[in-house]
Amino acid sequence: MPKKGQLEMELSARITQWEKEYLGRGSLTCKADLLRDLAIVTLQGVLTPAEYELAAKSAGREQLKKYRNNLVESGRPQLEAIVHEVLGRRLVSLHTDISTKTGERLIVFRLDASWENGIDKP
Repeated sequence: MPKKGQLEMELSARITQWEKEYLGRGSLTCKADLLRDLAIVTLQGVLTPAEYELAAKSAGREQLKKYRNNLVESGRPQLEAIVHEVLGRRLVSLHTDISTKTGERLIVFRLDASWENGIDKP
């Protein structure tokens, strides 16, 4: 059975790969943490310089957050597959938000059971 740290590293690597392939560019750093039935992914450096400029105004912030969150939601099938392949668990829910101030994104995956019970990969 893989150790927690190995699973966190694999999930981080797979999310980074997904970002590059699906979104066209990756974050500067990606860190996954497993806690009970949650996988919490923290991504640093996800905004472009143009997006920081857009986020300087309130209307731009709202547009940027909505657009970036919609992009993640549109990639949900791939993210569900990654979570299942790495952790052997099904996704119950996905929550995401991005800070237009720091350029940090959080993705929280709620699993159908604790990650420790899911190592029975397909």
